[in-house]
Amino acid sequence: METYYDPADLNKFSEIGKEAPELAQKFFDYYGAVFAEGELTEREKALIALAVAHTVQCPYCIDAYTRACLEKGSNLTEMMEALHVVTAIRGGASLVHGVQMRKIAEKLSL
Repeated sequence: METYYDPADLNKFSEIGKEAPELAQKFFDYYGAVFAEGELTEREKALIALAVAHTVQCPYCIDAYTRACLEKGSNLTEMMEALHVVTAIRGGASLVHGVQMRKIAEKLSL
């Protein structure tokens, strides 16, 4: 089955800087620094990235960070827990905007 997202394209990400190599290098340097071991472990950072990847719905990121999580020692149970955390935050963020909806509805109903 053909899809818009081709998993093979993930391997071409390093080519993204062909037309602007200086900017691409700055991004890749920053990216590398962000994911380096720091106060958070590389494993913890990969779990965060996996959760965020689901929130922004990037199939390439989901593929990459699923692999990264497994390579860094996470298991499927931990990865699913991270996904549930981000789902709770995303759902709560949607629900809290209901306050705005209610304010407008009450104002217009007067």
